Amino acid sequence: MKRIDSEDMRKLLKLYFIMGSVNCRISPAVTLTQAIEGGITLFQFREKGPGALTGTAAFNLAKQLQQICREHRIPFIVNDDIELAIALDADGVHVGQEDEPARSIRQRLGDHKIIGVSAHTQHEARQAIADGADYLGVGPVYPTSSKDDAEAVQGTRVIEELRRCGLTIPLVGIGGITPGNAQPVIGAGADGVSVISAIARAYDVSAAAKNLLQIIRYT
Repeated sequence: MKRIDSEDMRKLLKLYFIMGSVNCRISPAVTLTQAIEGGITLFQFREKGPGALTGTAAFNLAKQLQQICREHRIPFIVNDDIELAIALDADGVHVGQEDEPARSIRQRLGDHKIIGVSAHTQHEARQAIADGADYLGVGPVYPTSSKDDAEAVQGTRVIEELRRCGLTIPLVGIGGITPGNAQPVIGAGADGVSVISAIARAYDVSAAAKNLLQIIRYT
């Protein structure tokens, strides 16, 4: 299988939903199903934080959510855990700056898997591109309570800087993004937004996803 091209990757990044069991107001399976009904374009399994599942329980939840994604043809990405991604034959992984570099992940997963890397500076972005990343997650754009290890808030400055210096790699903004503040992220040059709480904690998950997608498409 061939590596995903940039245009297809941009489409997948439009509304990138990230979630684990600790993020949900209702069950993870129902949350994901409703989010897919609302129009999410990519899903990342991120089982982290106080009370997060581990071991067999985490694996079984990942497998359940992966099956839901497969039924609806939504790519299933694993956060950080390369071994889990391999065990599940996930569609890809997303890693941070403290994790295994994209170059060695590419060697382990193969050319056809999606590899995303978090980048906070132009230097980190260029290194990730050189290492073979398919997209970059840039942020946190706004303050967020979903990640207790988040970097300092950047606003849209880094996204603008990466586009200004000519980098064309697909970019997704992350961190505290809501329907009320998503437009500037797309306006700065991001191809989409990634969200946790804005969908996972919504009273109406499907409606929240639909609303975000509409804002992104018409920005």
